[in-house]
Amino acid sequence: MRFLNRPWAWGIGAALSVWAGALSAATPDAAAGWPTYGGEPGGGHYSTADEITPGNVGRLEIAWTHNSGDIRERDREAGVFSQSSFQATPILVDETLYYCSPFNMVFALDARTGAERWRFDPKVDKNADALPNCRGVSSWRSGKAGFCEHRIIEGTLDGRLIALDGATGQPCPDFGTDGEVDASHGLSEHDPWEYSITSPPAILGDLAITGAMVLDNISLDVPSGVVRAYDVRTGALRWAWNPVPPGMASHDEDGSYRRGTANVWSVLSVDAQRNLVFAPTGNTSPDYFGGLRDGLDEYSSSVVALDASTGERLWHFQTVHHDIWDYDVPAQPTLVDLRLGERTVPAVAQVTKMGLTFVLNRETGEPVWPVEERPVPQQPVEGEYLSPTQPFPTHLPALIHTPITPEDAWGLTFWDRGVCKDRIAALRNEGIYTPPSLQGTLFYPSNAGGNNWGSPAIDPINQTMFVVTNRAPSVVRLTERDECRAGGAGGAQLGTPYCVRTRNLASPLGVPCTAPPWSTLDAIDLVAGKVLWSVPIGTTRHMAPFPFWWIKGVPSVGGPAVTASGLIFIGGAMEHAFRAFDAKTGAELWRHELPTAANATPMTYQLPDGQQFVVVAAGGHWAGLNPPGDHLVAFALPEG
Repeated sequence: MRFLNRPWAWGIGAALSVWAGALSAATPDAAAGWPTYGGEPGGGHYSTADEITPGNVGRLEIAWTHNSGDIRERDREAGVFSQSSFQATPILVDETLYYCSPFNMVFALDARTGAERWRFDPKVDKNADALPNCRGVSSWRSGKAGFCEHRIIEGTLDGRLIALDGATGQPCPDFGTDGEVDASHGLSEHDPWEYSITSPPAILGDLAITGAMVLDNISLDVPSGVVRAYDVRTGALRWAWNPVPPGMASHDEDGSYRRGTANVWSVLSVDAQRNLVFAPTGNTSPDYFGGLRDGLDEYSSSVVALDASTGERLWHFQTVHHDIWDYDVPAQPTLVDLRLGERTVPAVAQVTKMGLTFVLNRETGEPVWPVEERPVPQQPVEGEYLSPTQPFPTHLPALIHTPITPEDAWGLTFWDRGVCKDRIAALRNEGIYTPPSLQGTLFYPSNAGGNNWGSPAIDPINQTMFVVTNRAPSVVRLTERDECRAGGAGGAQLGTPYCVRTRNLASPLGVPCTAPPWSTLDAIDLVAGKVLWSVPIGTTRHMAPFPFWWIKGVPSVGGPAVTASGLIFIGGAMEHAFRAFDAKTGAELWRHELPTAANATPMTYQLPDGQQFVVVAAGGHWAGLNPPGDHLVAFALPEG
């Protein structure tokens, strides 16, 4: 039997707040589990687990590893341009872990040993040139005993919703047809891989609520971004919300959901107490030209609150007006009860690719602190229009500062720094929201962030938010249609006057044209509105040849988890490593090498005897900067 190490140093007042239930929206249950993707239905990536502390984290060792066998290498000759990307965060129900592999295989593991209890293969086509990833699965329990009274719900790359018995992994026959629903029903005609469910459905009551990822930049007529709720027992459609503005028909003349609407590819949040669903929307298609969107921008790049019973829109807040930068809302809207003086505000914190954080009252959608509309660059390409202003929060600091000037150019040598200086000078560059151009626009922050889908983690006791911030610039360049390559590419933007190309702004030696760090882990005091600390994540150890291993702060994909004992766990960086940081100071306390990069968000849990585990998926990213892998790795303190 292990003894629990209680973090008394964090304050009696904080403990009393938890006891009083003041933080019910964000604080996990007392069992220190991890029942949903974000730790709780409202996100936060926070755990009350406290056996592992800043004092003993240096003793962590691998407890077990599970390998799914689900790996795909990039093979350009065979027409496969995307390797597998293992981005899953497991969930814990009782003492079983559930997770999905890049091609949607589902696994149930013993939470203590990692022993496999069952697996389910939905037979997704592994040869299709999709972007293979699955961020997680969801759990629903009826409270009764019996077959399929506990269901694991998964969305698939080919647009299915599947319900499995939690104990056996067998499909639940009363859900849809033989345990699955075709979640692409009602959509316009499209290629099979244009519409994929890559994030776990939200569960509220007896509903499974899901959006989907719709491939970027293909054309004006991509499938609808409709959000739908299904009965978790029968698979019947209960409601649908298509992001069309008031007064516009939600269906096209052929009866399909209106094409081209903003999709919800990231993670939904729910507030059971208020019966609310929070949807983070993408930008209306295509990404970099909006002159033909026909009014469909109303709910793009927004946080949208829906009535969970009907799907009715209750309020929305737009983070970018007429988004033509692919600044879609990438991260789960995160619920937190903010203690502001004598009052507590039920809030939703939304991080963005711009490095701006909007904090809204989740009952009304009104900003908790003022948001200013500020003038932004104008003069777009012919046929485009722009919003004259964009919203900027005033309380929480911006994590990205622009513009970058030629004098900010950086390189490994004097020569490549000079090339970068010339490249920056040749681009249109007026700071954030400079519109895409034929000349080429310096794209900073890029569509990778700022902050992206793995953030944020929020400590509700100390009211502190932790985010990964990417700081590497890109270039976006439009090309007139008659000069586009025959057959198009990922940036074809068919139906518009322009195709598009985006690329990293890098030196001839392949490093970003701006000084490192290119990503940081940042701690923000949500009440005081200030950055507490900022530290680089990762090194170039696995990205560059010797002797160029010394650069700190490499591009990152993934996010952090935070514990009540004051630790932050994170992989994220393209380095093959997993780390723990001190939540108070940002000091790196522990590092463990992995077989490949951990481009996922970790989770942690504590079993009834007090033993705590930290689990992370190490499988690289589909962009191919690291080799693909299938390693789900669990760490724990050594016995005794």
